[in-house]
Amino acid sequence: MKVKMLSRNPDSYVRETKLDLQRVPRNYDPTLHPFEVPREYVRALNATKLERVFAKPFLASLDGHRDGVSCLAKHPKSLATVLSGACDGEVRIWNLTKRKCIRVIQAHEGFVRGICTRFCGTSFFTVGDDKTVKQWKMDGPSYGEEEEPLHTILGKTVYTGIDHHWKEAVFATCGQQVDIWDEQRTSPICSMTWGFDSISSVKFNPIETFLLGSCASDRNIVLYDMRQATPLKKVILDMRTNTICWNPMEAFIFTAANEDYNLYTFDMRALDTPVMIHMDHVSAVLDVDYSPTGKDFVSASFDKSIRIFPVDKSRSREVYHTKRMQHVICVKWTSDSKYIMCGSDEMNIRLWKANASEKLGVLTSREKAATDYNQRLKEKFQHHPHIKRISRHRHLPKSIYSQIQEQRIMKEARRRKELNRIKYSKPGSVQRVSEKKKRVVAVVK
Repeated sequence: MKVKMLSRNPDSYVRETKLDLQRVPRNYDPTLHPFEVPREYVRALNATKLERVFAKPFLASLDGHRDGVSCLAKHPKSLATVLSGACDGEVRIWNLTKRKCIRVIQAHEGFVRGICTRFCGTSFFTVGDDKTVKQWKMDGPSYGEEEEPLHTILGKTVYTGIDHHWKEAVFATCGQQVDIWDEQRTSPICSMTWGFDSISSVKFNPIETFLLGSCASDRNIVLYDMRQATPLKKVILDMRTNTICWNPMEAFIFTAANEDYNLYTFDMRALDTPVMIHMDHVSAVLDVDYSPTGKDFVSASFDKSIRIFPVDKSRSREVYHTKRMQHVICVKWTSDSKYIMCGSDEMNIRLWKANASEKLGVLTSREKAATDYNQRLKEKFQHHPHIKRISRHRHLPKSIYSQIQEQRIMKEARRRKELNRIKYSKPGSVQRVSEKKKRVVAVVK
């Protein structure tokens, strides 16, 4: 027969004095149970372990494209409708609830470089390598009719990106310059340029709708004011920025996806230093998109993974990957903030849960209460070493894992070299520069 007994070490409750004074624990709230904290800790630990057990984020793969997926767009009114453009000039419209393609359009010759929907959702615009901008009906043609665009604009140069205004019948394209177009006209209202390099992406601000930003191949991020028809500011980084995305809840905050494996969150009022540097990718970051809440964003990378970052953290909270997924070119966060879509080189569009362990479907009131309680417990004990280790652990492919180790060694070598330079130089001759300020080369107004 086993007998359980309490065994206490006197060192934990006797003071280190000659008198051996007994330490009396005081509970200021008599309604609390004396073992309340240990019980809650065990519950938090179990909840953290179960969260990792049930973390199955992958939902579906939308097959149908015959070439790599180059761009994605959301419908502004319908949660279930998504548009995708491929490298063979094909545009497909998908129904996410049925997980099927409902319409196929051969829109361009060559790559579809950009796709965006009109703010009311009645039509959408595409640009391609054939130097054209085309407007298409959102609803398909009637039976027997051929698929023809509503309008076609033939440009002088290749357009590399397009974005529609959030409230007006105006859209912007980029290529050799940024052009602002009225939907009713075949020539741009105004053209803006600052420098001579090609511009890869242009995005309208969802709050201050007259502001727009672009990134060029000469490492610039340029901000424009549509009312003045002139560029406002320009920030030059160490390496080229592939695209930017504005925070939908904070008007002046945007995040840039860079070639140096990092993402930079800037406040446009103070461009000399980024607000936050988000580090975890091991290859160039190709696309970024914010959640509708503005608290998180998702990034797509050349390292065959997508990562979810909190806005105020430098490290990602989730990393999604599959064996078959190749270089991820585009990514979107759905308007209900529950799902993430990504398009990659191997012709697939994948659908993921934004919260990896979230249970889909209708929850009972008891399930909701239990979920909320577990969430509060995990937040309460999140800094405890054992819980922190379990919640942060993620399985990574061998290629990414080995590259992370290699970059860690390189970063440590750079830090050691900088410290040695300061140590063996004349005092004051070598100034220490913060990691944030190193990334910005110049700010031009």
